[in-house]
Amino acid sequence: MKMELRKAAGRLLVVGLEGTELTNLERAWLKLLRPAGIILFRRNIENVNQTRALVAEAAEFCGPHCARFVDLEGGTVDRLRNALAPIPAVETVAKAMRAQGEIEDCRSSAFGAKARTRQRGTAQGSLAYEHGQLIARAVTGFGFNSPLAPVLDLGLPESHQVMGTRTAGGTGAEVVGYARPFLAGLRAEGVAGCGKHFPGLGGGTLDSHLKTPMIRRTWQKVWHEDLEPYRELGGELPMVMVSHAAYPLTKGKKQPASVSSFWVGEVLKRRIGYRGMVLTDDLEMGGVANFMPTGEAGVEAVRVGSDMLLICHHPEEILRVYEALISEGERSAAFGRLLLARARESERKRAKDFGTDMPAALSKRQFETLRARILEFGASVTQAAGKTGLVAR
Repeated sequence: MKMELRKAAGRLLVVGLEGTELTNLERAWLKLLRPAGIILFRRNIENVNQTRALVAEAAEFCGPHCARFVDLEGGTVDRLRNALAPIPAVETVAKAMRAQGEIEDCRSSAFGAKARTRQRGTAQGSLAYEHGQLIARAVTGFGFNSPLAPVLDLGLPESHQVMGTRTAGGTGAEVVGYARPFLAGLRAEGVAGCGKHFPGLGGGTLDSHLKTPMIRRTWQKVWHEDLEPYRELGGELPMVMVSHAAYPLTKGKKQPASVSSFWVGEVLKRRIGYRGMVLTDDLEMGGVANFMPTGEAGVEAVRVGSDMLLICHHPEEILRVYEALISEGERSAAFGRLLLARARESERKRAKDFGTDMPAALSKRQFETLRARILEFGASVTQAAGKTGLVAR
């Protein structure tokens, strides 16, 4: 039974690595854990060949349907910027879409916040579709299978200092207008999207990497505004990432959403009816680590319904979560059964959305063609977004 618990605990973890090659120590603990997947950052990425080699070796320790993640939204969150080309930010693409009439700025509409997005033509003709497609090609070219995008947070004044250019608009309708064709662009290239950061960081003033944002928005506002993208796109999202923000004016109180049965179990799974993969944001982030120890957070995240736990930086924290899951499974028969069931469910969902093989490597010509197209796309959307008088229609 202990061996089964150890296997199940590992199969729920998505782990970060130290550098551009695996160390012998990393090989040892990867062999022990057999995690669900890996996530890479700029510290791990020098060029395409080195990155593919690192991903391929690490994935061998994960077994089939390995999650191979990299944060690639465009703009400030672009881990491949130096190794490929800078991809434009979500805000820039969304502004260009407004300039071209693809989506309507609901704040300037006579219908106000209740206005719906107006999308012309098919998803394939959308700038957001091309944004998703280019990101997907970059992701697969480097050996990954998800960019952990799109961001579905509202671009509200309260969070502007934190979120910057990562958001598509201030209303749920604007966000959906960007995210739906973006997800279609990812799907066209066989890449899994991830909506984040549930239930929404739009009203937050603090960076959850450091502290727990206390977002003082009422349940009515959160449900009708922040959660609109998840209600509209739930059937199109392979994954949803849960944030470490808290919402004290709701039933969730001051508990981070990532460890809250209210937000994950009741709202995301029951009220919205979401059936895809649920993953936590990095459990080393201050938003949850300041609230409870990392190991305890891992146990609670599994208990409330997460399928994968991200631990992105330090091996000691990865092992701490791993051992906490096993210890709780040994202490509590009910949690042990839950851990085994959650691991089976995680494997089933990953088998549905992640293939078993690494994508084919790009030739030198294909790499240069992709790089040139990204630069061309970035220049064109930046020019369109900057046309004064055409941004809000």
